[in-house]
Formats: sequence, structure tokens, C-alpha cells
Amino acid sequence: MNLQEHIKTLEATNRIFHHIKGKHNGATVVFFAGIHGNEFAGVKALNTILPQLSKDDINGEVFGVYGNINALKENKRYIDTDLNRLWTSQQLEELQKDKSFNNEELEQKELFSFIKGLLVSTDNPIYFIDLHTTSSKTLPFITINDAMINRKFSACFNIPVILGIEEYLEGPLLSYLNTLGYVSLGFESGQHTDPQAVKSCEAFVYLALNHTRNLKNPNYEVSERYNNELTTASKSVNSIFEVVYKHHIKPNEDFKMSEGFVSFQSIEKGTLLAHSNGNPIYSKYAAKLFMPLYQKSGRDGYFIIKHIPRFFLKLSELLRKAKADHLLTFLPGITWHNKAEGILKANLTVARFLTKSIFHLFGYRNKQIDQTHLLLYNRERVAKKTMYKNEKWY
Repeated sequence: MNLQEHIKTLEATNRIFHHIKGKHNGATVVFFAGIHGNEFAGVKALNTILPQLSKDDINGEVFGVYGNINALKENKRYIDTDLNRLWTSQQLEELQKDKSFNNEELEQKELFSFIKGLLVSTDNPIYFIDLHTTSSKTLPFITINDAMINRKFSACFNIPVILGIEEYLEGPLLSYLNTLGYVSLGFESGQHTDPQAVKSCEAFVYLALNHTRNLKNPNYEVSERYNNELTTASKSVNSIFEVVYKHHIKPNEDFKMSEGFVSFQSIEKGTLLAHSNGNPIYSKYAAKLFMPLYQKSGRDGYFIIKHIPRFFLKLSELLRKAKADHLLTFLPGITWHNKAEGILKANLTVARFLTKSIFHLFGYRNKQIDQTHLLLYNRERVAKKTMYKNEKWY
């Protein structure tokens, strides 16, 4: 099905465009597709994989959910504002008010209503998976908020995993879902119009349903073929990386990425990356370039990522199992902001000697609230580990 045919199918459609409820108990898996309206690979992949499955093939429930329907119709990232930057507590409170809403806020109201209804409908494990593509050529990869349940589930796929992007983005859907404690991950399958992006997304959808045990009788040969598909597309890269920098495009900034960069490309310190208002921007890092912007919409110019050594990954896992983060409040300038929700507050005038990497080991990611204070959020304290303890990947 080509793009125009896909757009035509959206003319009179429900937000839930696939729903399979099996005869037997099992996990609930929600696939979001088209949160950005110029990203069709997820829609195409779900329209290929899910119609092949019936209630006799499935344990639990599987949903395919449209994100930004009107933007999908127009093949635009968004109409008024980025739907994947609206999931803040303040914005969710605004949705409860009686007032007029723009296009993305109306889309968000429907999505929010669906999510709230779903969460009270089951006690079984719930998985939220957000399907995306990028404007630049890239290996397929997973993005997660750094909770161990997300790390462990992501490890099933043997492709690159990116941690820490939530420190640089305000209001992604997955960050909101992570505050609720559920397994939530993003899958970026490739460049928007690359046919391989659809193939990688199909592979990921099938394998995800296999790893969640929603497939009653998974086909071993099909699973192997899809595993090989992702391994080949990712060029056998399966490391965990961390975002260390983002170039945020300011309002009215004339930003232009230098031509020819691809995601995961190694760069040297001093590499000319882009121009801002005619001025050159050089890399301050010897690392890897990540998601360079090659489209007109969006405020994320590019990211820089670095590989996380296995030693530090293991150390952070041990520290979290021991719940050693309570020791952080003995450090000067560190206090609990909300212990139940796992939120620390750091006074930078006192705690400036502490580096991000220390907090990252304990599972904390920061958001600056003013010039002298940070809020540090811990996904481990809210993660619903008990819900997933009997899952095969756990």
C-alpha cells in the first residue's frame, strides 16, 4: 500500500485501528504509530503483521493505536504543535479544563482517555511501544527511560539501545508512561521513506509479541528470519549508548545540518556539524552523531551519544538492586523532593561537585527547574517490577 492509499484509509477511521483479544490470559501490548504524522513505517508494519493474527493465535490483548490522525492525513510531523512533546503534568491538567484545544491537544485528549481506560481494565503486564522513524539514515534502535525493566526487555532485541534522551526532551509520551511504572520503549526503525524501515518495524513488532508471550505458537523460522533482519539492519551493533548533548533549535533560529551525516556515525572533536544563523557549529566531542535533523519541522538539531562500558551498566544494576540511592541524601545539597515518586532535589550551589554520571548510576535523570536547582527523577522507585517478575525476559 502506497502513501496515498494509507492516507485514504485514515479518512473515516477509529483511533484503535487494530485490536486482538485472545481467548487466554496474557499481557496487554499497545503499539502507537504515527505520533508524528510523517512517520508511516509503524502504521504499515502493524497493518502487515497484526491482520495475520486472530484471537486463536494470541494470549492477552494487542492494540494498534494511531497517534496524530490529522497529521497522518496531511503527511506532516504535526499540525499545530508536536504531539510527542505535550505529555507533561501541567499539560495533562490543562486537558481537564473546559476550553478550546488545538489539533494536537484534541488528539492527546483521545489518547489520554484510551490510556486511562486501559490501565484500569487489567492487572496483567502492560507494554507500551511507540513506533517511529527519523529524518536521517540510521540503524534501527530502541530508546528507553533508564529503568531496569526497560533495559531488560530491550535486551531481547539485540540492537542498539539509547539511554538518557528524556533529559533533553520535554514531554514525550513514553516519559509520561514511565512515570506510571510500565515497560515503555520507543523503536526507531530507520529513515522516514526507506523501505527497510518498514521491514525492520515488521520484524520488531513480531519479535516483541514473541518476547511478551502474546503469540501462542510463535513460528521459530519466522522469528529467526526477523532476528536476522534486525541484526543485518543494525549492522550487528547492539551496544547501549547514552545521550551526552543535544543541539536545541531556538525559535527563529536558521539551523542547517551539514549534508551527508547518518545516525551512529563516528565523529571527531572539531567536526563541522551544522550552521546556526550562518555561523558554523563544531562538535565538542569525539563520539557518535545521533539523529541529525534533515527536515524542516522539529526543534532537535542533533544529538551526541557515547557508548556505556559494560562495567558501569553492571555497577548501576547492583546499586539499584541494593536500593543504595538512599545514601545520596547524605551528600551536601541533596534532599528528597518526593520520596514516594523517587524525586530528589539538588541545590547546585552546594552540590556542583556531583556529576551527572553519579546520579545516572543510581537511575536518576535530571530536569533543571531554575538556575540553582535540579529535580532528579528515579524510574526504579516507581517501576512496577512485581507486575513483570514472571515474564520470561525478567
